[in-house]
Amino acid sequence: MSARLEQGDLLPAIVTPPPGPRSRALAETLRRCEAPGINTVPRAGDPPIAWEEARGANVLDIDGNRYIDLTSGFGAAAIGHRHPRVVAALAAQGERLLHGLGDVQPHPGRAALALRLAELAPMPGAQVYFAVSGAEAVEIAVKTALAATGRPGLLAFEPTYHGLTLGALAATSRREFRAPFAAYLHPHVHRLPFGARPEAIAAAMDSAGNGSEIGAVVVEPVVGREGVLLPPAGWLAELGRLCRERSALLIADEIFTGFGRTGSRFAVAAEGVVPDLLCCGKALGGGMPIAAVLGSRDLFRVWERDGEALHTSTFVAHPLACATAIAALAVLEDERLAERARALGAAIAPRLAVWPARFPAVAAVRGRGLLWGVETRTREGAKRWVEECLRRGVLLLAGGPAGTVAQLAPPLTIARHQLDAALDLLEEGLAGLACG
Repeated sequence: MSARLEQGDLLPAIVTPPPGPRSRALAETLRRCEAPGINTVPRAGDPPIAWEEARGANVLDIDGNRYIDLTSGFGAAAIGHRHPRVVAALAAQGERLLHGLGDVQPHPGRAALALRLAELAPMPGAQVYFAVSGAEAVEIAVKTALAATGRPGLLAFEPTYHGLTLGALAATSRREFRAPFAAYLHPHVHRLPFGARPEAIAAAMDSAGNGSEIGAVVVEPVVGREGVLLPPAGWLAELGRLCRERSALLIADEIFTGFGRTGSRFAVAAEGVVPDLLCCGKALGGGMPIAAVLGSRDLFRVWERDGEALHTSTFVAHPLACATAIAALAVLEDERLAERARALGAAIAPRLAVWPARFPAVAAVRGRGLLWGVETRTREGAKRWVEECLRRGVLLLAGGPAGTVAQLAPPLTIARHQLDAALDLLEEGLAGLACG
């Protein structure tokens, strides 16, 4: 099927009620051939649509339906799907080097990206530890903290999401994710509610003992997948102070919020906080898989050793991903996308603020920049709203611990008329819902 998104900034066009017959057929193939743990096909109800093409804020499914994407591919397409500069960088790199030799022999793109990330890092004298995924970046940060402090205790908050690999999973709050693997998880994780009072945090850090003294605190500056929660004013700064007083490391998980999503390059910047370690990913690759941990040169010295690397992977700092990341970072800066997210967020905030009063199904709305959570009163209400939006041509995801929070996270490049049209369609869907 030929490309049909060559024109940009398009509005939705539904030609076949989704999911259409081709999406259904593809889903049946996956149901037969793909393991259920990773399979995107639900056991009951309609299967998902299948993507064929994406550009900017538009997605085209294999049945010819066109959507406005308010997910930006879990945040990875922050600069829009298939940005021309990213595509050009990918093609140019593909003509030279598709794959290198991991941590053994570097390539020029790796050095260029490391230099750029060190320049952008919020801490002085920064270095970069590359990863392939966000969860791996969290693993690296936690390992670094343990090596630097010698204290295995980790303070995490709930709700929060740090990934599903064993190390990251130990810090992730959702019990249904952790329970099947509890026997294998790090046993020294302490938990407090996100936004907990400083006295409670201090008490938790001071009382941890018996071999689980807290050496690090890991936090999402703005909780993303688990409900879009904003910290109380001054809370992150106070958290940083408590860490410094106790020589514990502050790990900022900015895998979702990093690179402009909330209206600043990093969400910690808006709070005046300089973390010891910062995990980033998603938006970094411009659509390709790459992540990184940023930290000070002095801190990363704990990894110095002779012999083989203690944490690495075959595809670390992959040449194609490094090329697209360099292009994506340039787009973010040249197009001033953090500032654009801040401006668009301020523009739509008054409209979103009245949704709880206008629509009985909406309990609360909260957000910053181009990351907003719309909390419905019931899980079923959120599910039905997402389905209604799909039928109208808008891609939306519901999350949070109870599945009641729909997340608005469009590409930072979304055209204003697309954003307004998407909000119109969201409101149409909400108008058709009862209280839940």
